[in-house]
Amino acid sequence: MDESLDHSPEPADFYTGVVAEMYRHLRSETFDPEPYARFIARWGQPALELGCGDGDPILDLVARGLHVEGLDSSADMLERCRVAADERGVDVVLHLATFQSMDLGRRYRSIYLAGATFNLLSDDAAAEAALERIAAHLEPEGAALVSLFVPQTTDAADVGSVREHLMPDGALMRLTVLDAERDEAERTQTTTLRYELIDGDRHTTADRSWILHWIEQEAFATMAERAGLSVRGVYADGGTPATSHDTAFTFVLQPAGQHT
Repeated sequence: MDESLDHSPEPADFYTGVVAEMYRHLRSETFDPEPYARFIARWGQPALELGCGDGDPILDLVARGLHVEGLDSSADMLERCRVAADERGVDVVLHLATFQSMDLGRRYRSIYLAGATFNLLSDDAAAEAALERIAAHLEPEGAALVSLFVPQTTDAADVGSVREHLMPDGALMRLTVLDAERDEAERTQTTTLRYELIDGDRHTTADRSWILHWIEQEAFATMAERAGLSVRGVYADGGTPATSHDTAFTFVLQPAGQHT
């Protein structure tokens, strides 16, 4: 069954169906909950995890007794998060919305994104709108943690590469890189991926375009300021202050005028 041939850049459209089903098993990284627990301990509760997906790391944090709510634009991923929460016996509050449209009717002391999820926003307008909504949802003395990176150019040898995962019941999950394009002017990198689930007589295929949009440090700081946020710090991997040469960096942002 060909589930979809979808070149939409929106995460809400990307993480659906068989892609959501396979995500946890084929993702390239998992998230250590400790840095987010420390961030919440520093800035306070309640906290909001943006792009919570199917529950990593939010469920680990909620299981520790922290008041963390989650938000994601994919209904399929949120449903998988609810199932995982039930299996672990934890209660979690989840919201269905995009970063740039969220209107949750409350404020948070800590808002964070696990990993560089912000890079999934496909252009500057979406990124700035998301920052405006983050500013609107922060308590006056709260803070937001936003990680970003500038992706490396996909090597030609990576096109055609395959990653597989065999489930205990014998189902085979396969992820193939079909194509990759980079647009330096738009600061986007588009990778066309094929997801396949082969389970007995069931063979489900979905082709999706995974778009990463990058923003350099100085431009992001200016964007955050326009959105009503001030930059408290910019850090490289390991927590050291970022330099202009770093291609992966994390911003700590506060509402404008706060210097807690």
